[in-house]
Amino acid sequence: MKKINCIILDDEPFAVKLIADYASKIPQLQVLYADSDVYKAIEVLNREQVDLIFLDIQMPQLTGIELMQLFNRKHNFIIISAYPQYALDAYQFHVVDFLLKPVTFNRFYQAIEKYTRWQQTFQQNDTDNFLFVKSDRKHYKIAPDSILYIEGLKDYIRIHTADEKIMVLENMKDILEKLPGNQFVRIHRSYIIPLNKIRVIEGNQIQMKDGTCLPIGETYRKLVSEWIEK
Repeated sequence: MKKINCIILDDEPFAVKLIADYASKIPQLQVLYADSDVYKAIEVLNREQVDLIFLDIQMPQLTGIELMQLFNRKHNFIIISAYPQYALDAYQFHVVDFLLKPVTFNRFYQAIEKYTRWQQTFQQNDTDNFLFVKSDRKHYKIAPDSILYIEGLKDYIRIHTADEKIMVLENMKDILEKLPGNQFVRIHRSYIIPLNKIRVIEGNQIQMKDGTCLPIGETYRKLVSEWIEK
């Protein structure tokens, strides 16, 4: 079984010790660094192949958000924070899960299982970058890059691609977890979009490259404003 190389970065020594102890109980995890020094963690990230980062948000040197901005395209993150209000900001990056302190071992283990499932769904090379969805007794192989947007319809979702519309018995939260976190975002309770398919943002609407106009939900307006500023 391939090891999952990880680092643990938190400014609270007790939190570092707790997560390192949890990690030691899962044989698949290999901890390369566990401490509070952001710059030493960056050295490890530049030197080693790191698969997963357990990261606090509030730290004195660089915040967790700033660190994710630096390494967003290369690494996967599990956020560990006492502040749930950071969840929305964090999920614009490649975040696998958001754990609220105090973290139990059971919740920690669930996050690792979630990461493992994601890895099984999306491989790192482009030829394997796809997912299977079940619709009308058939399994459809879909490349994430082919998705125009995803529409939520109560207990179902409709995946819109350039060639077809596929109705799947799935909810928006679960399908978002299966998609590459740095490529797809939720803009409304009923819509998930790929960032590379956005044509223009105007007011509270987003026009996609195919001409479709989708509303920005009130809950998600702050996040969209931050994308524009960046």
